[in-house]
Amino acid sequence: MFLRRKHTQKDDPEQRDAKVSELRTAIGPLSGRSSMYCTNACLRRYLEARNWNVDKAKKMLEESLKWRSTYKPEEIRWHEVAHEGETGKVSRANFHDRQGRTVLIMRPGMQNTTSAENNIRHLVYLLENAILNLSEGQEQMSWLIDFTGFSLSTSVPIRTARDIIYILQSHYPERLAIAFLYNPPRFFEAFYKAVKLFLDPKTAQKVKFVYPKNKDSVELMQSYFDVENLPGEFGGNATLNYDHEEFSRLMAQDDVKTAKFWGIDEKPHQIGNGHSVAPEPAPIAQRAN
Repeated sequence: MFLRRKHTQKDDPEQRDAKVSELRTAIGPLSGRSSMYCTNACLRRYLEARNWNVDKAKKMLEESLKWRSTYKPEEIRWHEVAHEGETGKVSRANFHDRQGRTVLIMRPGMQNTTSAENNIRHLVYLLENAILNLSEGQEQMSWLIDFTGFSLSTSVPIRTARDIIYILQSHYPERLAIAFLYNPPRFFEAFYKAVKLFLDPKTAQKVKFVYPKNKDSVELMQSYFDVENLPGEFGGNATLNYDHEEFSRLMAQDDVKTAKFWGIDEKPHQIGNGHSVAPEPAPIAQRAN
């Protein structure tokens, strides 16, 4: 007797689409920003994060909608978190990876503040900004983490790391494609072992330790990035110069795009040079988180 091969949602587009429709029915009518947020692509990400179990995806999505309604990540503006970014500890790169994904550059050695709440708010702002700047049809981002200057005194507390992981995994499911931890010091391994306890297995698989003198590491990096775009801190040929005033100008422009996308009516804010920024935003695709 032959057994019929069981198709999974991952290899059957019709089943995937059916699951998306089932989830949409399960969550019921939505309005306002919740309706904008829950695109089909969004529902697929929540289903993927819960192995295509509709009930579990529904619970996860409802928790995210509740979090977004109170935390209001789409209302955070650069001028509110700019002080956190003065050293360039987290910034959006001016290049994409080979798949067209937005790249966030993180430099934990440049930590400049001690407020866990403000650190998290700054990161959430940049997650939202990275999503805003995804290439058409792209849902995920890449992280490059540079450990230059990293020490125990500059590392975020385990509790803060846990809270960041919770937000990323619970409210930004399937947004992270890969995270490269570039040349971390040996003592970081103990820190990571503690942090890894909070990572689900799928997220943990996306974290890659890479070292400049390791052939496999170099090849892995080059498979994801053009070395001409990649900063020297990550083994590339480009130069990473974080200019806070220039980055602030770019973020102010993106804040206008964000407000227009979500239908938020607001006045422009001043940036470092004292001039207000309110350019006519370029159209962006509807790819709410």
